[in-house]
This record gives sequence, C-alpha cells and structure tokens, in this order.
Amino acid sequence: MVQTVGLLLGLALTLVAVVLHFARGTGWQAGEDISREVLERRAATVPETDFPEPYNRGVGGGGGVPAEAIAAGDSEGELEESEEESGFDPEAIEEVEYYEIEFAKEGQTIEVANNETILEAGEDEDWDLPYSCRQGQCLSCAGHIDDGPAEEFVRHSNNDTLSEEEMDNGYCLTCVAYPTAEFTIKTGEQP
Repeated sequence: MVQTVGLLLGLALTLVAVVLHFARGTGWQAGEDISREVLERRAATVPETDFPEPYNRGVGGGGGVPAEAIAAGDSEGELEESEEESGFDPEAIEEVEYYEIEFAKEGQTIEVANNETILEAGEDEDWDLPYSCRQGQCLSCAGHIDDGPAEEFVRHSNNDTLSEEEMDNGYCLTCVAYPTAEFTIKTGEQP
C-alpha cells in the first residue's frame, strides 16, 4: 500500500511539472536559418573541377599525370592516339541513320539515331536508366550487348573506363555509345 501511494504521488508530481513546463514554455526561440549561407560559404572555398557530378569513379581519368601535362614528343615511346582511342565527334555526323535497338530489360525495341547516345534514347522513352558522369569516365551506365563485341555495334565518343577485353565481351558505356548497327542491349550490366 505504501509503494502504491508513493508511486501515485510521484506520478502526480511529474504530471504537474510537465503541465507547468508546457504552460509556461522555455522561452527558447529558434534562430534564423543560416544553413544556406553556410553551404554557400563552404562551396566558395572548394576549387572548381571539370567533373559534373559527385561519386565519379573515374576522377582524374584513372590517376597519374594528366595527358596535357606531357608535351608532344617529350617522352620516349609515346604512342599516337588513334581515332578509336580518342573517340569521335558525334557533331561531325553528316548523314543521320536510324537503327532498331532492343532494350531487353525494358522489353521494347526503339529507333535510335547514330547521333544520339543509347542513354539519351532510353531517357526519351521515360525509362529510368542508370548513369552518373555522362562522360564515359565511370561504369554506372554500362550495358551489355548480347550480339557480340561492342565495337561492331557502337562507337564511343569517349571511353576512359572499359578495356579492349571488356568491349570484346560486349560491354559499352551507354552515356557515350552511339549505334552503328542494330543490336540487343541489357542496361545496368557491368563487367
């Protein structure tokens, strides 16, 4: 009986304290929201980069010395870049051709122009295809061409990520891959 009375008395005093606290308030007022100002100040201290989005796995093109840091002819054994290695300019395409591309996971076949990337064509269909850098510097947008080596079906305007072996196995980067023939692709497939 004594424990019950003590318990009830403690509960009553707690309730009185809570009621007085909320009735009177603490007098604390939230300060002005400065989060935007803090973010802008922090952003001003970070140097500008050429990378459009965070989480870019290809930062620096694989590390090491940037290509422009070595002047032409300054290093022995320097290889000349072929058009295939340096990519091509899709703006230079004079005659636009269309190819039937089957998107296996999406279950549809669509026409894609040879001056349009595989990723852009899928986005035009309102498909949520994976991507990150949109510059051929990561694997986020990788896809697999079931019909054979990727070089037989697409041209990359830039490819800093896939090796020759991976492209021979049918992998391509949809953000920089332009069709040159009809094929079937599985998007979201990485080597």
